[in-house]
Amino acid sequence: MTVPRLLTAMITPYDDNLQVNYARAAELAEYLADNGTEGIVVSGTTGESPVLTDEEKLKLFAAVKNKVGKRIPVWAGTGSNDTNHCLELSKEAEKLGVDGVMLVCPYYNKPGQEGLYQHFKKIAEAISVPMMLYNVPGRTGINLLPETVARLAQIENIVAIKEASGSMDQVSTLMTLLPEDMTVYSGDDSLTLPMMALGARGVVSIASHLVGNEILAMIDAFYNGETKRAFDLHKQLFPIFKGLFIATNPVPLKEALNQLGQSVGGLRLPLIEANETEKIFIRELLSNAKLLP
Repeated sequence: MTVPRLLTAMITPYDDNLQVNYARAAELAEYLADNGTEGIVVSGTTGESPVLTDEEKLKLFAAVKNKVGKRIPVWAGTGSNDTNHCLELSKEAEKLGVDGVMLVCPYYNKPGQEGLYQHFKKIAEAISVPMMLYNVPGRTGINLLPETVARLAQIENIVAIKEASGSMDQVSTLMTLLPEDMTVYSGDDSLTLPMMALGARGVVSIASHLVGNEILAMIDAFYNGETKRAFDLHKQLFPIFKGLFIATNPVPLKEALNQLGQSVGGLRLPLIEANETEKIFIRELLSNAKLLP
């Protein structure tokens, strides 16, 4: 299977009682696959992984895999700050036939670089499916340094990293140190094009819930050498990329999807739904982007 360029970090839909709506998740996955998405990450940050039980996560992995798994790869978010827990959940996800697992850096307990290396190494060696690392210091409180990523890239099934440090210097160092077969994805929609200019493959996106075809067109234009068209599309999409972060992700994204009639439900505490000011902003954002019916 061709290495995807546009993956979507999918939201987790809930019903009116904030129970996971697995049928709606399958429908949303199909919608994404029909609209530019070349791979899906289930139960990542955008999927509210901290408030999902292991049972819910495994049911989500299965629902999405069963719906779109023959069309596009499905990656399971199995990361946490407990190495043994990550290992066991990753093994269970592998049994379901997912195409890979994505593991965020352990948060709160703040291990050093050697601890991070040992954490990811232990899990990778216990499974056979591909693993994607996820570096997002703004949420975890630690930064997975390029030198550590380069060490981890020597492990056969560690094949990719979602890099969301926001530092282009760090991306440059990553691209210098990593082997060519290690795939780098932007973890920020707004940095997709700049990171691709440095050698990244594409993006693990949230905005692709709304403008997946347009993001893919930007990526295609870049790969086809049409840099001005790629930049024009980047400028067109930039307000959406930034506007979806007026509050903690996925609060604005879920509000946008609900306004568009996608019916994805609310959020579980400690996250809360968008306030009135945010709802007005999001409606204007969607209107300006000509996304409202």
